[in-house]
Amino acid sequence: MTHMDDLAAREKELLEDLEEFNREKERIRSLLGKIGGKDYSHRDNIINGLFLFVILVFFVLELTTHFLPAFVSIEISVLLVSIKIVWMIHSQHKFNHFQFWILNSLEFRVNEMNKRMRKIEKEIIRK
Repeated sequence: MTHMDDLAAREKELLEDLEEFNREKERIRSLLGKIGGKDYSHRDNIINGLFLFVILVFFVLELTTHFLPAFVSIEISVLLVSIKIVWMIHSQHKFNHFQFWILNSLEFRVNEMNKRMRKIEKEIIRK
């Protein structure tokens, strides 16, 4: 009967591991959607278009109407480009942090599996 109890306990442990894996998979899926999914790329395209439009408007106004003094329009354009660069650095930082988190999680899993393998090897050697 102990062999059947061991099998039932092992089956229960495997089912719990599978449920934990599914929960973690869903959590990663939702995080990917927030960080680099379609919503983010659509928002990124809108912001890029907005920055380009504003810079082009200042350029065209400068050439045609001299609405603002030349240096003011150039300074505004440089400010907008600087804001865009800072925003891109921030986005890259978020991505790098997420990538580090994934790699760290994988390393933790590999170490955990390595410990399990050592434990199983010790049990096999004892028998």
